[in-house]
Amino acid sequence: MSSPSSVPRLVIAAPSSGSGKTTVATGLMAAFAGRGLAVSPHKVGPDYIDPGYHTLATGRVGRNLDAYLCGPELIAPLFLHGARACDLAVVEGVMGMFDGAAGEGELASTAHVAKLLRAPVVLVVDASSQSRSVAALVHGFASWDPEVRVGGVILNKVSSDRHEELLREALDSAGMPVLGMLRRAPQVDTPSRHLGLVPVAERQAEAVEAVAAMAAQVREGCDLEALLGLARSAGALSGPTWEPPVTGTGERAVVAVAGGPAFTFSYAEHAELLAAAGAEVVTFDPLRDERLPDGTGGLVIGGGFPEVYAPELSANEPLREAVAALALGGAPVAAECAGLLYLCRELDGRPMCGVLDAAAHMNERLTLGYRDAVAVGDSVLAAAGTRMRGHEFHRTVVEPGAGAAPAWGVRALRRVEGFVQQGVHASYLHTHWAAGPGVAGRFVERCRTS
Repeated sequence: MSSPSSVPRLVIAAPSSGSGKTTVATGLMAAFAGRGLAVSPHKVGPDYIDPGYHTLATGRVGRNLDAYLCGPELIAPLFLHGARACDLAVVEGVMGMFDGAAGEGELASTAHVAKLLRAPVVLVVDASSQSRSVAALVHGFASWDPEVRVGGVILNKVSSDRHEELLREALDSAGMPVLGMLRRAPQVDTPSRHLGLVPVAERQAEAVEAVAAMAAQVREGCDLEALLGLARSAGALSGPTWEPPVTGTGERAVVAVAGGPAFTFSYAEHAELLAAAGAEVVTFDPLRDERLPDGTGGLVIGGGFPEVYAPELSANEPLREAVAALALGGAPVAAECAGLLYLCRELDGRPMCGVLDAAAHMNERLTLGYRDAVAVGDSVLAAAGTRMRGHEFHRTVVEPGAGAAPAWGVRALRRVEGFVQQGVHASYLHTHWAAGPGVAGRFVERCRTS
């Protein structure tokens, strides 16, 4: 096993979305794990879905590295935390290599995270409609920022032996190592819908097959020894490894966390922070469980796709009533995006928990982006005036969008949103609690005293 500070690592980037990053990154993770290596999987940005496939590929929890939500200073510590006791780390990038938070320069881009991790980059290029031009494209990405080290390319969607020959000739003349050539392979495609890939929890058997196909394609088309050698060239990282602060003493509070196919969005560090703050974290499935876990003192309902499962969620009336009773009794409830919808009076006309006097419905317009937010008043998560960064990603609308006591004020948009009532904090914003470690401690303490 490598020490965390020197763990071999690769960042998988691309010129644009749709180039094949997820196929290559997930395939590499699975291929190296199949060789018996302990592989640490990571994803740049706020995406919750890709880490599910990474977890399937490696047997280790997928972790996000988001320099906007957590700040650049936490990227290396969070990486070191996840990569502890691993032989290799593979980091899947986001969008195009230099695309980050809008209007914030390089912040939160794949290139930014690669620099923070001192990691070499493998550029995945969709070569389906080009030959010699690929050299110009790769040269531009490799030379744009001298601090980003592009160590080689993997060419995706190569159509024939002749196409491969032309591509290799072009890149040889540019002095760029070709680390892989992947032919078109429909079997590795994963289905998408309104917010991206369908999560693993909703298609477990098919997802296992897809990951196996990705691994087979990568094993056949990539030089795994060269890629491992490149990973070993990463510079050592200095500084601390992130650890959830241990603040909980005495009797542990039971915190129920929604899971199952309808609520798949959660950062791994949240459960770790809750446990360190003194919580016994118990997962339940709102689609199937008719009651909350025994002794539940607080409830966390993260993101996911309740709109897809609205009939089943609505049909589980015993659990909806249990959630409403817990919330109306003053227990702490933290709900993000999907959790917000579940707490509403109705979702697309179907009864939900009725904790919030609001109605939710699907919408054609995608709401997407990072948010710089401030807590409008005191809540179970934060004191008034606390600044947090969040991310919105949904095609639903809640009316009204804020309660009498809103959750957040969003600076750039000059609006308030969300609901704070009794112990409930419900909002569209996804936040990363590692950026505000007091959040989990505050929540668990309220679970003890409510």
